[in-house]
Amino acid sequence: MELEDLFRLKRVSDPQVSPDGTRVAYVVTEVLKDENRANADIWMINADGSGESRKLTTSPKRDAHPRWSPDGKWIAFESARDGESQIYLLPVAGGGEARKLTSIATSAAQAVWSPDGKALAFVSSVFPEFSARPFKDSDKLNAEKQAARDKGKVKARVLNQLLYRHWDSWVDDKRQHLFVASIAADGTAGEPRDVTPGENDAVPTSSTFSAGDEFAFSPDGKEIVFSAPPAVLREQAWSTNHDLWSVDLATGARKNLTEKNPAADGLPRFSPDGKLLAYRAQARAGAEADKWSLWILDRASGEQRSLTGKWDQSVSHFSWGADGKTIFIEAQEKGGTPVWSIGIGGGEPKRVVTGAVNGDVSVSADGKWIAFARQSLTQPAEVARWRIGDAAPQVLTHTNDALLASITRNAPESVTVSGAGGTPVQMFILKPPGFDAAKKYPLVFWVHGGPQSAFLDSWSARWNPQVWAAQGYVIALPNPRGSTGFGQKFTDEISHDWGGKVFADLMACLAHMEQQPYVDASRMAAAGASYGGYMMNWFQGHTDKFRTLVTHCGVYEFSGMYGVTEETWFDEWEHGIPWENPDFEKWSPHKHAAKFKTPNLIIHNELDFRVPIGQGLSLFTTLQRKGVPSRLLYFPDEGHWVLKPQNSELWHKTIFEWLEGYLKK
Repeated sequence: MELEDLFRLKRVSDPQVSPDGTRVAYVVTEVLKDENRANADIWMINADGSGESRKLTTSPKRDAHPRWSPDGKWIAFESARDGESQIYLLPVAGGGEARKLTSIATSAAQAVWSPDGKALAFVSSVFPEFSARPFKDSDKLNAEKQAARDKGKVKARVLNQLLYRHWDSWVDDKRQHLFVASIAADGTAGEPRDVTPGENDAVPTSSTFSAGDEFAFSPDGKEIVFSAPPAVLREQAWSTNHDLWSVDLATGARKNLTEKNPAADGLPRFSPDGKLLAYRAQARAGAEADKWSLWILDRASGEQRSLTGKWDQSVSHFSWGADGKTIFIEAQEKGGTPVWSIGIGGGEPKRVVTGAVNGDVSVSADGKWIAFARQSLTQPAEVARWRIGDAAPQVLTHTNDALLASITRNAPESVTVSGAGGTPVQMFILKPPGFDAAKKYPLVFWVHGGPQSAFLDSWSARWNPQVWAAQGYVIALPNPRGSTGFGQKFTDEISHDWGGKVFADLMACLAHMEQQPYVDASRMAAAGASYGGYMMNWFQGHTDKFRTLVTHCGVYEFSGMYGVTEETWFDEWEHGIPWENPDFEKWSPHKHAAKFKTPNLIIHNELDFRVPIGQGLSLFTTLQRKGVPSRLLYFPDEGHWVLKPQNSELWHKTIFEWLEGYLKK
């Protein structure tokens, strides 16, 4: 596999089953490297896999988030074809051009239909001080205020509270509100109405607490239930609390449905008859990586009960079955993501789709089958279908088959190693193409981010082990303490212990690799991003086993990190509050700088507000001052990830050149 293949391969996502169950709409994203961007279009395929996939949109700009109208005549989607993102309607029968549905000054995204097809809800980020005014007035004032900021010579910001930025973007005092517009039979739209006016957001502002469309119409179309943080804005940077709210679309009256839970509630979804509201919830306030359980709220009685409280897996997404008695769950398990089913009476969820990583489940109206995106470490995502009762799913799309037929990809091996205290630790191993068991290969040892995350049997457009293995390396992908999908206790055991049991787990996995006859233990490197980058910095002061390290956007100095990261709930749960916890910096890598001696490539980005640029610069200064061979790759136009294609190309080439200098000599 060549680096260029990573850009040639198309990316499939977001399958949506048509109301009559005969077709599936989905999104295909294509990298346009010469233009340094990606473009997405909406495609459609017959649900039985017959015929060829058909491209529905051809805009040179991003078209995404397709959602069928209940009668199947229209697909609503978001597009930036005219500049800012707006909602468009595409007639399905007979083709025809998409029509622009919204022209809101603050852009529009995430269209969701009302069950009767007579309205659409969407999200727009507005200046809240204008939100209670009539739409024409508020839209005009929003446009004028934004234009003044954009055109003004002074770019200063005056801040009065947290949160003021997210990941790679400034909030600019805006709030994400829900709008509703009426839709006529001919597809024309009425004037949008802000149904969540005020100072607060109407959807989670952090991706940590979002699993997709965090709002839903009731089946009778009279209300919308949405997930949002409480109204005390100054606490949102250190509180993980999100509640479910209902808003009466006729009166605007709101009601908090889950105020008793101090932690996060989200992803509201009504049962087909509207009597039950399913949602996912965490139990521990402040714990962003707490287990998500599936809950049911009886709308008539107000009774709330957990369906999966005793189940030791975390619900990432779910979808109602057509019968209103079954719910399909997406949840990680030991490096994979099966699709599970559970009855509304509770009990142990059952695996219905196994192997690889499966997500974006969409259920047919007759309840007889589901569509979803399926991917693995050897296969980019494609749309698949599983009919209830079938032994295995059927892959419907073959977007990348022609290209993949010419690319050698080794299947990963999964091993289990005894970690700290004898706890089992799972690890994937990927060998290079043309692997010869009689030879010895250099090893690159990865550490994942999060830290509450995991290496999965899934494809990646960024950290792709197939591309790294193709450079002639064995790649190890361990899932140590803190990893998800191995039970909540295993996930929790990294908090306040960043360099403890997890380090022992990693060293045990490394020892396993050193013992393999095909690994040259004298030629090993390690690489990681975010928490993985932190562990590279911890390795600097605690092991000399690696010839070199690659640190991408890694945490280096805890006190400095706390004061500049945007979501302080993360640091407070993981390490405590600096002025309250005397051991706040116990696991901070900078305290061990006197022992740093391993050559280090550092990558850090200006727009990374999660692990801000100072962390990488401080590490680079330390290494340079000590005379340790080091190089800094700095991107002024990237955030926590490197997303622009030409930047990604430089990122890969810089890393591979650096590794070659230390592992192939």
